[in-house]
Amino acid sequence: MTRHAALIKSLMGRLIVSCQARAGNPLYGPVHISALALAAEQGGAAALRIQGEDDIRAVKARCTLTVIGIRKVFDAGPVYITPTFADAAIIVEAGADIVALDATLRPRQGPDSAGELIRRIRGELGVPVMADVDSLASGQAAAAAGAELIATTLAGYTSDAPAPEAPAFALLEQLWAAVNVPIIAEGRFWEPGQVEDAFLLGASAVVIGTAVTNPMRITERFVRSTPAHSHG
Repeated sequence: MTRHAALIKSLMGRLIVSCQARAGNPLYGPVHISALALAAEQGGAAALRIQGEDDIRAVKARCTLTVIGIRKVFDAGPVYITPTFADAAIIVEAGADIVALDATLRPRQGPDSAGELIRRIRGELGVPVMADVDSLASGQAAAAAGAELIATTLAGYTSDAPAPEAPAFALLEQLWAAVNVPIIAEGRFWEPGQVEDAFLLGASAVVIGTAVTNPMRITERFVRSTPAHSHG
C-alpha cells in the first residue's frame, strides 16, 4: 500500500475535527488553535482540518494526526478556499498532509480550473486532494480530475438561498451512488445522531467543526433557547 493510500485508509470510518477561528474570535491564532487540535487528538479524532500556514505549523508541532490543510483568501472572490496553486504550495510547505480546496464549478481567479488545480497539486506537490463541492456535478468533475476525497463542505453555501440547518444528506447519497471515491460529510453537524446517519448513508468519514471547536457559536446556539432570549 502506498503512503497516500494508507493516509486515506486511516480516515475511513473516523471523525475529522476542523479547528479554525477567524479574526475577532477569542480563539484566533496558532496558540489557541493548536490547543484545540491537541484536545481533539486526545479525544479520538482521526485527523484535523486546519486553516492557514501559521496554524498548520503550530498544530504539526503539537499533534501527531494527519492535517488536512486549507488556505482561505477572502479577497479572492467567492472561491476563497485554497483558490490557487500558490496557496496550496504554501500550506504543503507548512506541513499539510492533504490539501483541501474549493472544487465547485464557479468562476475563479487564477489560470487553473478546479480540475487543473487538483491535478497540479497531486502531480507537483505530491499530496492527496480533498475536493470541497456543492453539487453532484462538481463532485463528479473533481473525482475525474483525481481528487482522492470528495467532501460535501460547500453544499448550501454557493447560492443566494440560506444554508439549511441540517447536513447535506441528499448530496451525500447522490455522491455515494455516483462517485467511486471516498465521500466525506462536512457541514452543519451538531448531534452524534447526525454523524451516525451520515455513515449509514455512505460517508467514509465525517468532519465536525463549530459544534466541537467554536465555544462562541455553541454558546450562541444555547442562548437562543433560553427564556430570556425567546421572550425578548
